[in-house]
Amino acid sequence: MRLFDTPLSALGVRDLDLWRDLARPLGRLTSPYLLPEFAQMVDDQRHDVRVIIAEENSAPVGYFAYHAPQGGIARPVGAPLSDYQGFAARPGFKVDETALLKVMGADVLVYDNWMGASLGKTRAQTRSSVIDLSEGFDAWMAHKEESQRKHFKKLRQRHRKAEREFGPVRVVFGDPLGDRFDKLRTWKSRQYQETGLLDLFDVSWIDGVIRNCAARSFGPFRGLVASLYLGDELAAVEMGMVAGDIYHSWIPAYDPRFSAVSPGLLLLQGLLEAAPGMGVTRIDLGGGDLPYKAAYADYEVTLNGGRAMTPSLAMAGLLAWDSAEAAARLLPGPLSKAPLKLRRRWAQTAAAEPVLSRRVRRMGEAFLKAPQRLTA
Repeated sequence: MRLFDTPLSALGVRDLDLWRDLARPLGRLTSPYLLPEFAQMVDDQRHDVRVIIAEENSAPVGYFAYHAPQGGIARPVGAPLSDYQGFAARPGFKVDETALLKVMGADVLVYDNWMGASLGKTRAQTRSSVIDLSEGFDAWMAHKEESQRKHFKKLRQRHRKAEREFGPVRVVFGDPLGDRFDKLRTWKSRQYQETGLLDLFDVSWIDGVIRNCAARSFGPFRGLVASLYLGDELAAVEMGMVAGDIYHSWIPAYDPRFSAVSPGLLLLQGLLEAAPGMGVTRIDLGGGDLPYKAAYADYEVTLNGGRAMTPSLAMAGLLAWDSAEAAARLLPGPLSKAPLKLRRRWAQTAAAEPVLSRRVRRMGEAFLKAPQRLTA
């Protein structure tokens, strides 16, 4: 296997079409995140996206988009936004991590949601929950009424409560004025700030990627803004991506005033009912162990978090963090997790902010909110 590195902007129509084909093994798209369109949206904002092309017998067998290394460390395209990472490649594809790092000009590749054979050391694992509507919504709902009767009984009760207290429940798709996205942004930013997390919308390139995706309402790769109204009040908004037959849930938020009626779940139910009519037969809820996902998921996709490394200063720095985390486990209470939370915050900040001075400023802000994070 031969590996070639090139700026994303240098790829021609032939490579982009082959990339799209490889993102659809057996004719079925794996995830919108593995398409060139996602990489292009990110590169429009950051201008540092490169692509590894893997070839066998002079024919491409895999494409991997990533950000040019900073301080010897490379990350998959879109991190920390990308819920799926890795090669768009033929089934069974494997790559030698040492050769990959050499061609990338990187000492370390850090990844969070790697699809396929992972590289180097796997440090964490998550599962992306997927809803399968291939037999239609009615058939799916009939099955769930049997297997998850308690959950959907409660959801119907909340639906009735919402109508009694606030008015008719309705779901609206699209956002021609952009005002629903703006409300989503306001709610989500407030949530980040109240919990002491990095406000992703305060990072200019991330805000640009999400905003431009939300405005991309037509074509084979598009954003979808779905909004829940209770009476005349906007109660919840979700923005996701649609490609092929997949809708990938991305950024959800709701007005806390309506939390008693579970507006996020009422919105998801509206999405489920409308999905087949939009040509969507799979809804990917993303990774994480939120309890509600168990009631909806029909299967899960395993995604790995880890890193591939070669001996270097960057590797030494990461191993020093590992040692600090191991030593801190002997400390009492919340202090035992302090290095782990600090490292996670630094990793997210480093992925979001390619400029060192901005990373330092963000970490300074995080320290001011450390009590929130340590007790979270």
